Amino acid sequence: MIDVVLHEPEIPMNTGNIARTCACTGASLHLIRPLFDVSDKAVKRAGLDYWQYVDVRLYDTIEEYFAARGDQNVWLATTKAPRSYAEADFTTERVQLLFGKETAGLPEWLRERYRDRCIRIPMIGPVRSLNLANSAAILVYEALRQTQFAGLKQVGSMGEK
Repeated sequence: MIDVVLHEPEIPMNTGNIARTCACTGASLHLIRPLFDVSDKAVKRAGLDYWQYVDVRLYDTIEEYFAARGDQNVWLATTKAPRSYAEADFTTERVQLLFGKETAGLPEWLRERYRDRCIRIPMIGPVRSLNLANSAAILVYEALRQTQFAGLKQVGSMGEK
C-alpha cells in the first residue's frame, strides 16, 4: 500500500497527473489543505478524468493526516535532502510518500522533524527541481519496483498470447 501525500498542492493539473498515477498503481492520494477546488465540477473542468478511480482523502492539516495515518514509513521528497531515494527502503507494508507544494516545497519544520526520512531525486546542480507529478511517479514506481510490482498487471496484450 502506498500513500501519496500532497502538502498544500497548488496546480490542479499536477494533482490530476498524480491522481492518474495513483489510479494506475492502486496508490491512495491524500491532499492537505489549503488546495484548489476539488468539487466534481472543478475536477472535470481541469481534466482529472481518473478521479473516480482514486482513493482520495482530504485533511485540513498535516497533523490531522498523521493523526489518521500515523507517521511510520513516511518519506519526504525534497531537493534539500541529504540522501538519494535509492537509499530508501520502501518494502514495508505501507509506504507514505510526502511531497510539498510546487512553489515552496515542504516546510522547514517538517523537514527537520523527519530529517532522517528526507530523500532526493538526483539531478544536476543548477536545475531547481523536477515537476511535482514526475517526482511522484518516480517515487511511486521505485516503491513498486522494490516490491516486484505486487498487485500490478505486468504483461500487456502482446505477452498474453
